[in-house]
Parts: sequence; structure tokens; C-alpha cells
Amino acid sequence: MRKIFASFVIPLLLAGCAQNTDLGQQYSDQTFTKPLTKVDTVESNAYRDLNSFDKQAQQVLENSPSMARKYRGLYETLSEWALQSGNPDELANYGIQSAQMRGGDKKGNVLFTGYFSPVIELRHQADAVYKYPLYGKPNCSGQCPTRAQINEGALDGKGLELGYAANRIDPFLMEVQGSGFVHFGDDNSMQYFAYSGKNNRPYVSIGRILIERGLVPRHKMSLKAIKQWVSENDEQTVRELLEQNPSYVFFAPKDDLAVRGTAGIPLLPLASVAGDRSLLPMGTPILAEVPLLNADGTWSGSHALRLLIVLDTGGAVKHNHLDLYHGMGPRAGVQSGHYKHFGRVWKLGLENSPTENPWQLPNRP
Repeated sequence: MRKIFASFVIPLLLAGCAQNTDLGQQYSDQTFTKPLTKVDTVESNAYRDLNSFDKQAQQVLENSPSMARKYRGLYETLSEWALQSGNPDELANYGIQSAQMRGGDKKGNVLFTGYFSPVIELRHQADAVYKYPLYGKPNCSGQCPTRAQINEGALDGKGLELGYAANRIDPFLMEVQGSGFVHFGDDNSMQYFAYSGKNNRPYVSIGRILIERGLVPRHKMSLKAIKQWVSENDEQTVRELLEQNPSYVFFAPKDDLAVRGTAGIPLLPLASVAGDRSLLPMGTPILAEVPLLNADGTWSGSHALRLLIVLDTGGAVKHNHLDLYHGMGPRAGVQSGHYKHFGRVWKLGLENSPTENPWQLPNRP
């Protein structure tokens, strides 16, 4: 999976605000001047939920020999720490080193958004209802046609149709997520549509367009709000909105139904994140205070301390921004769509191993 965009709106929620805490922000007297700052002790009173780490780590060890060589010792030590202690201020007793992420405000507040694997209904052949095609990647040099040109038929007759949807928004949302599952109702089969490439056109957020046009208030913007707006408007109006985003994602059908990130590792819900590999190389374990949300998407007032592994990337997931994988289906979509909240994050390493000194920026190829 290559994630194109993590959330419809990534607002500058911290800029110019006087220590707002409505979205889970936390503040101390310390200001972080480096992207990753060495800390001797991790101090956190958050509720501990460390149960998913072992299964996600095992997926890495079983599927990537190179990452297994680098991370096995650290994963095993973290598993032992979680079993025997789980107390963050005892990490150093296990030889585990910690580096806190700076956060967009230099106070350690890292933005968490969410993503999921949608399941959409398709048919193998077009009919009066299922008439909107999803495409495999064309052989086009440089830039491929824009979304508007594709909607006008630029790819017709090239044998690239993978299936047909009953509306435009479901395939569009699967493009946003970068991949997803499809159910073919005509033969009751299921496939995973993996990311196959894009048309190399700039991404434009339709959420931002709706806000700028005054159609959805900024504070109410979410995946649910976008789908509600679509349901209330006619086909031509929806098409015009979607064509404001010229970027287009192509897919490749897979019979293997495992959801895989950029690292090629099966992703488990609430155990993996997309991150910026210039700070967090694929396979990096992090300790994170993940904000806990109410059913309506507001911050509950609490965080959960989780061990997560960075196994995916995204076009908008840069610097002090992580995208938490929530799983498959509409419930995961609603839950992930609420996330635009903050928590603290520590990158972890193991003394005398390839992962030591996690505060050092990785060497770029």
C-alpha cells in the first residue's frame, strides 16, 4: 500500500494557538530544537495498551529477512519489557534507548490521523447501475491523463478496467487510502486492490475545497461529512468536486487479502503507522501516547500508551505527523476519519545493536 493522503484536512492546528488542549495537546516547559531529542527517561501516566505489538513484530520478522536482521533484538527486548514491566520509565533498564519527536509546535505534540482499508462493491461488467470503472495503470510516459480527462474517456478501450462501481465516491475514497478490498457481487468473490501507481498530477484535497466553498464547516470536516455532502448532491455536482483533484490512483488486483504497507508487511489494526522515513525508517518501533476519542470524534481527555511499528508511508505523512492504521471496513473508516489529534511519540533503539542512538537521523540513500 502506498498511501496518497492520510486525511482530507491536515489543518495547522497548532499554529498561533495559545496552548490549546482540545485535541489532546500536552505542554511542558521544554522546547525541542531537534527533530529527535535523546531522553534518559520516558515519563508517561497514560493507560498502557501494549498487547498488539508482538503480533505485528512477528509479521515483520516472518516477512522481511533484512528488517529481521536489524530489528529482531530490539523487538524481542521490547516484548520482554512489555511482559515483565510495561513501565515506560524502566525502558533504560532493558538497554532500550529513547528519542522524543519534536512535534509541529516544538513542544512534542505529534499529529495523529487515521486511515483504513475500505471495502467497496463492484461488478466485473458494466451495467445500468455499476458503470464507473476502476483502472489498472496505463503505459503512459511522463504524466498520465488528469481525473477529468479519464472521466471523459481517455482510458476507454485500453483494456484497463478492473471492475465497475455504482458511484464515483467509493473508488475515490479508495484512491485516497491507497488501496482497499473489493467484493464482486456477480460471483461473490473478494480481491485486494493494491496501489499500482498514479498519474503524477498534484493532489488537491476535496475536503479543503468544501471548506473554502463554505459547504462544510472546518470544525465538522471528516470522512463522514464528505460522504454526507455527496449523498445530498447530484451526480454532476459530485463529479465537478472530485475533478478539482487531478490526481488519480491506479490499482492492481491481488488474491492475497493481506493489507500490506510500503514495507511489504501485513498491517494489523492499531499496531502499525505510516510515518516519514527520513525520521522513522520502515520497521522502526515507537512508543506513542495515542489520543483516545469519544464516539463523536472529540478527545476523551485520555491517551493510550501503545507500541507501534512504522510500516507505511504517505504523501501527506511528513515530519511530525503519523497515520494510524485502523483496519478494514466502514467502522474502521468512521473511527479513522475522526483522527486529527495529538500525542507524544518516542522513537526506540537498542544499545549495541543496529538500532542504537535513535536520536540520530538515518542516513539517506
